[in-house]
Amino acid sequence: MIATVASRAEVLQHLEPFLKANLDGFLKRVDESWQPSDYMPDPRSETFFDEVKALREAAQGLSYDLLAVLIGDTITEEALPNYEAWFHQLDDMNKDPDNGWAQWIRGWTAEENRHGDLLNRYLYLSGRVNMREFEVSTQYLINDGFDLGTAHDPYKAFVYTSYQEAATNLSHRRVGTLARKAGDAQLSKICGMIAGDEARHARVYQTFVEKIFEVDPSEMMLAFEDMMRKKIVMPAHYMRELGVEMGKTFGHFTDAAQRLGVYTSQDYTDILESLITTWKLDQVSDLNGAAEKARDYIMALPNRLRRVADRMPVPKLEYKFKWIE
Repeated sequence: MIATVASRAEVLQHLEPFLKANLDGFLKRVDESWQPSDYMPDPRSETFFDEVKALREAAQGLSYDLLAVLIGDTITEEALPNYEAWFHQLDDMNKDPDNGWAQWIRGWTAEENRHGDLLNRYLYLSGRVNMREFEVSTQYLINDGFDLGTAHDPYKAFVYTSYQEAATNLSHRRVGTLARKAGDAQLSKICGMIAGDEARHARVYQTFVEKIFEVDPSEMMLAFEDMMRKKIVMPAHYMRELGVEMGKTFGHFTDAAQRLGVYTSQDYTDILESLITTWKLDQVSDLNGAAEKARDYIMALPNRLRRVADRMPVPKLEYKFKWIE
């Protein structure tokens, strides 16, 4: 444990050698990574049009809600410039381009960038999406920015990304399962590859928090509590369509996800419980009085959230998205 008066920057500097030593395990080498073109018809191929026809036929089996959730997931992935810009605002993480933290942010961003590219190409070729409306929503989401409640605090940011990457893993994996049941094996494989990245990224961010708990437990606990009191919001919470008020489309998107069971309020609580277990919150020592109270709040929160979730009905209202005609 380092001095309790240490700043966030000092803690990150303390952990930087650990990060740099493990980057090869946290990230995939570019020359060994999958690329979007690996899962799309090759326009150079003699069979390109036949492959596109097969993709379009399989996409016809996707339900309205499933297609809407897939589009919303894609818009979220396409807003990557926002997420990278947000990380560059964090406390002393990017001053030196060879710093381990800067290398992680660039590598994470590069891996994530493939997700939107791949899903975008699938939607374009599927023939089921009004691509201009989709693109308008993407531009809006990047233009509107977002506020995750983390300020410039890397501790809060790592709690957020630990949560959010676990949630996107669930969402992509379940969309892939539903796609397979609907007869679209290609989309199922696409979602599975993306989910694999998200699961690995979630583990990395959770490792960052675990290491911070070892050296600055009270401040890390207080940051965790603060994020849970605010409630973790998804990065696309400002999602909208042309002529629709900011954030309204996101509500309809999450309703569709809830109806499908792709991501629900119960999943939110499940992720919280998994983080409490992963970070061994009940075993964290050397907490000050405020941090002890913060731990008590977090440990009691899952039961409170489950009681609320049990009373929440599955949304019935169907909304007509401008993305789908």
